[in-house]
Amino acid sequence: MSLGPLMLDVVGKELSADDVRRLQHPLVGGVILFARNFESSEQLKALTASIHAVRQPPLLIAVDHEGGRVQRFRAGFTKIPPMREFGHLWDKQPRQAKELAVQAGYVIGAELRAHGIDFSFTPVLDMDYGDSLVIGDRAFHRDPQAINELAFSLMQGLKKAGMAAVGKHFPGHGFVVADSHVSIPVDDRSFDQIAQNDMQPFVRMIDEGLHAVMPAHVIYPQVDEKSAGFSPRWLQKVLRERLGFNGVIFSDDLSMEGATVAGDVTARTLAALNAGCDMALLCNRPDLADELLAKLDWKISAQSIARLARMHGGHHPLDMVGLRESAMYVDAVKRVAMVGQKESDLFA
Repeated sequence: MSLGPLMLDVVGKELSADDVRRLQHPLVGGVILFARNFESSEQLKALTASIHAVRQPPLLIAVDHEGGRVQRFRAGFTKIPPMREFGHLWDKQPRQAKELAVQAGYVIGAELRAHGIDFSFTPVLDMDYGDSLVIGDRAFHRDPQAINELAFSLMQGLKKAGMAAVGKHFPGHGFVVADSHVSIPVDDRSFDQIAQNDMQPFVRMIDEGLHAVMPAHVIYPQVDEKSAGFSPRWLQKVLRERLGFNGVIFSDDLSMEGATVAGDVTARTLAALNAGCDMALLCNRPDLADELLAKLDWKISAQSIARLARMHGGHHPLDMVGLRESAMYVDAVKRVAMVGQKESDLFA
């Protein structure tokens, strides 16, 4: 059975019979984990092993583990600073900021891979305009060049740990104030304004081999009346054709308020898949997941299956015991812990 086009979540810290039933459905191809799914390192490893055992090829397992306030697993994991801290450092010491971003990417990737997780939805490539309610300190910087350099460095660190990177939220969520989790944001700027600013980090990262992109639940009415994640114009004409992107397009969570513009859960999912998404996410609503699995009629393309296959975690990862015996990991953790401290400590 090949991977399907849906990524769902699971209810608790171990799989229930309902979870297993959903995950065995041919439309499912991945699982996203949240803080509620985590209690301890051993429990998380057992959970991911049980998810991978449900199907062959194994389902993809993902998490939002960016650092700062968006870090789902805490106990036993390195505390990753918000990405804005790397941006502050870049203003003073760009070379060191890039080196530390590599280390942060490596630590994120190595720790998640040690627990059986394939990838994190990171890095955030949005520009920090200082107004967004949902992006905030998740963004590296306002300057596209800083975002380019820091995000590329983070991606290199993830790659060193055997993990693909996912750039979000295309073509840029940082300008709008509204939070798409609870409202439907509208960005009234022209295409040229967005292309010359917010899209630049995506252009560079795609050129550097970015594996996956997640579009924003934001409407850009001067380009399309549909939000980016439901827009063939944004996903096929701009992202695929103009920017030459051939990686995975993941929808943002279709249970978010910003997704309700597209109708009920089946209509939303079809809108995302028809627009060009390879995989659609539906989180925190098992009732809607059951409705979707019962009603969705979609045959995933061979191209999407091939793209998704590249998201599986690379090379056999070290477990946490092995990592703690690794000088490279120990040094990386030590250096990441110092980000945000005063420069005299950081570069002593």
